[in-house]
Amino acid sequence: MLKKSRKVMSLVLSTLVVGSLFAGCKAKTDEPSKTEGNETKAPTTEKQKVSLKVWGSQEDQALLGKMIESFKAAHPDKEYTIELGVVSEADAKTRYLEDPAAAADVFSFANDQLYDLVNAGGLYEVTRNKDAIIAANSEGSIEAATADGKLYAYPMTADNGYFMYYDKSVVSDEDVKTLDGILAAADKAGKKVFMDVSNGWYIASFFLGAGGTLTMKDGKQVIDWNNETGVKVGEAIKAFTAHKAFLTGDDAVLTGGFGDTIAAGVSGTWNAEAIKSKLGDNFGAAKLPTFTVDGKQVQMGSFAGYKLVGVNSQTKSPVDAMDLAEWLTNEENQALRFKERAMGPSNKKVAESAEVKANLPLAALSEQSKYATSQKDVSGSYWAPAEAFGTAMEAKDYSKSIKEQLDAMVQQIQQ
Repeated sequence: MLKKSRKVMSLVLSTLVVGSLFAGCKAKTDEPSKTEGNETKAPTTEKQKVSLKVWGSQEDQALLGKMIESFKAAHPDKEYTIELGVVSEADAKTRYLEDPAAAADVFSFANDQLYDLVNAGGLYEVTRNKDAIIAANSEGSIEAATADGKLYAYPMTADNGYFMYYDKSVVSDEDVKTLDGILAAADKAGKKVFMDVSNGWYIASFFLGAGGTLTMKDGKQVIDWNNETGVKVGEAIKAFTAHKAFLTGDDAVLTGGFGDTIAAGVSGTWNAEAIKSKLGDNFGAAKLPTFTVDGKQVQMGSFAGYKLVGVNSQTKSPVDAMDLAEWLTNEENQALRFKERAMGPSNKKVAESAEVKANLPLAALSEQSKYATSQKDVSGSYWAPAEAFGTAMEAKDYSKSIKEQLDAMVQQIQQ
């Protein structure tokens, strides 16, 4: 009897245990799944809110607005508030250093500002998708964004250079090969040849073409433009600015004068559409010409400049800021930047597209790049003294000899 009772009790207990297991399983399957299927939904959670500030040039505001909206759409898991402000690439470093904490989280700048921004601790090192970014962009653009072996910015364009625009009804394809030929053709037609010689960016083309060096050593600018060759180059600049066909001014003077008073002019891709609209079928673009130094023809050089996008080291959202910076410079947006603003891409795939290769100004820039010098090693101390020398040439101020003026320029730059 006892043995049978134990069996009965055992069966009862087993039934209770099995029942409880089934009950437990049923309760578990009624819970919402967080990982599977569309039939069950995870509990609703509030999106993470992220606020970012972006700086870009006035000309880029509409385009940046489109890119920012597409970034938001591609990242629906977060609620982004992105403020867009107007600060040009040329002014980015100055504006940043005024108040780093108030500066944009993401901003574009010219690559000659890289060292100064890095030395000021202003840039967040690129740590997300670094290898992919390096692989996607040209070697020169990556070098321009790198300091001490670390990548500090995202290449945005590879067109921050200059070349010669010309009116084919006045200057022939043969004339445009030499500065003397351009001046002669313009003078014959009673027209002008434009160059902003008082801008250190452009005046460098003479010295760099003749072999002058502009490098950094131990954090200081080293320049040899006051040597024997440099003085001869200075005399060539003096002769050019003294020519009656020479004209200087700003972009408005250049674009407004083509098709009327200007036969040729040095500038970059940002003025392409305005000049093309004035010249129509007579629109021409070529590498910079040769110029006469000590009786010999010397190819004019130029700066190889890039526009970069950096992340503020003081950003409160470094991951999101890096994601946005990468988005603004990715393949799709570099293609869009070329399509809408004809800006030359640093992205290899976009640069190899048929549309880019068929662009006349970018083709001229590509040819000039063979004679270009990296702008990366140009410090802030260079610009004002170079501008002062160019301004004296434009004003035909010969109160001091070329040698004396170049000595003063070099001394100021190297201080």
